[in-house]
Amino acid sequence: MDLQALLPYIAGAIVLILLILIITIGYVKAPPDTAYIISGLRKKIIVGKASIKIPFLERLDKLSLKLIPIDVKTSSMVPTADYINIQVDAAVNVKVGTDGDKLELAAQNFLNQTPDYMARVAREVLEGNMREIVGRMRLEEMVSDRQKFAELVKENAMPDLAAMGLNIVSFNVQNFTDANGVIDDLGIDNISQIKKKAAIAKAEADKEIAVAKADADRQANDARVIAEREIAIKNNDLAMQKAELKRIADMKQATADAAYQIEKENQRKTIEVTTADADIAKQEREVLLKAKEVEVKEKALEAEVKKQAEAEKFAKQQRADAELYTRQKEAEAKKFEIQQEAEAQKAKADADRYSREREAQGIQLVGEAEAEAIRAKGVAEAEAMDKKAEAYQKYTGAAVAEMLIKVLPDVAGKIAEPLSKIDKITVIGGNEGNAIDPVAGNVPGVMMKLFESMKETTGIDLGKIVKANTYDAKVTRNVNLSGIPNNETNVYVTPEKAKETKPKTIVKPQPLKKEPEKQPEPVKDEKLSWEK
Repeated sequence: MDLQALLPYIAGAIVLILLILIITIGYVKAPPDTAYIISGLRKKIIVGKASIKIPFLERLDKLSLKLIPIDVKTSSMVPTADYINIQVDAAVNVKVGTDGDKLELAAQNFLNQTPDYMARVAREVLEGNMREIVGRMRLEEMVSDRQKFAELVKENAMPDLAAMGLNIVSFNVQNFTDANGVIDDLGIDNISQIKKKAAIAKAEADKEIAVAKADADRQANDARVIAEREIAIKNNDLAMQKAELKRIADMKQATADAAYQIEKENQRKTIEVTTADADIAKQEREVLLKAKEVEVKEKALEAEVKKQAEAEKFAKQQRADAELYTRQKEAEAKKFEIQQEAEAQKAKADADRYSREREAQGIQLVGEAEAEAIRAKGVAEAEAMDKKAEAYQKYTGAAVAEMLIKVLPDVAGKIAEPLSKIDKITVIGGNEGNAIDPVAGNVPGVMMKLFESMKETTGIDLGKIVKANTYDAKVTRNVNLSGIPNNETNVYVTPEKAKETKPKTIVKPQPLKKEPEKQPEPVKDEKLSWEK
């Protein structure tokens, strides 16, 4: 029962909500320059107003009411009534009409179209009507009365544009052009006529100006003579009046001078009497003033002595209080300084003691570290010397030969160094080639003597070692690279094979095969490792 009673209220609320949604969603407001066209259940056009569009049942379209500028120009020459081919250029403004049925017609023709499309359609209509009016009128008439031509085109085009819902707002002719210069000739004829009329008018004006100028000169001369006569008369009257005025002024001046002298004597006498009275009064006032000054000085002296004594007493008392306060503060400050100094000395003593302790510990640690470093350095140097001794014991004749070969370039460079400093050689007499040959062959000669000395002292023949890889060495195998002689054969034998080979054992000749020389093991420098 309760639910059935609430059903009407629920239905009413649903209807109200639907109405609010329809109003909210379908509310449209058209600006003044656009027409909103609602179609569907009903047809309605609104401009500058608001309305409701029912969603899903009605649609909304827009039509622009803004001004559309169009440049209308005949695409080709058009003959006039007097058979002169011309072209016309005009600026036209059209817009959608809102009076009568024009808005509905415009909606049928241009709904949802751009202004460019509307301008293109209107331009074609206007150009056709403009061609028609050009054919009706004479050239001179069109050129002289452009407004008439524009009105005729508007009257002729208005019905066609009204049928599409458009109005012509303005029509202005910009220019008339022709290919034969007829318009220019019309202008020349008009210019000639205008110049002729202007010349005639100028001549008439010059004649009138000359007559008027002569009449004006005559009148000016008459007026000048009359004016000069009147000026002379006026000047004479003025001189007579000046003389009479001067006489009267002199008489009045003499009377005034006499009266001045009389008044001057009277004033002098009055001043002298007044001055004498003033002197007497002044002397009397000075006597009274001096008496008053003596009395004032006596009172002032009494007051000054009394006040000075009181002031000195007060000042002495204040100075004594200030000195007492100062001595108290100085004593307190000195006591505070002594306390602070004692605390500072105590802190300094503690700091010095701690510093000495840390310094002693540091010296002890440094000494221990230096002793350990010296010990480790000695051990490392001893081990390095042992390693080097072992390495030198392992060196064979081949290793020694290799070391000698490595230093041969440096030896040759040192031998040839004096030759590099020779800037110029001058040969006096003899053959130039025979004189320079000893100098150029100096280095090979010295190297040969060096090889012979090494062979005699060390038993190592560097010449054979250098020739080890030559053709002769490979064929005859008559080179001993290791430096270890083999009495049975002079073939290449490595030190290891020489040890293994028994005496007087014949080794079968083999192709020469250079085996890699065994390099001595690098000696580990423990000193450097320890220092790092």
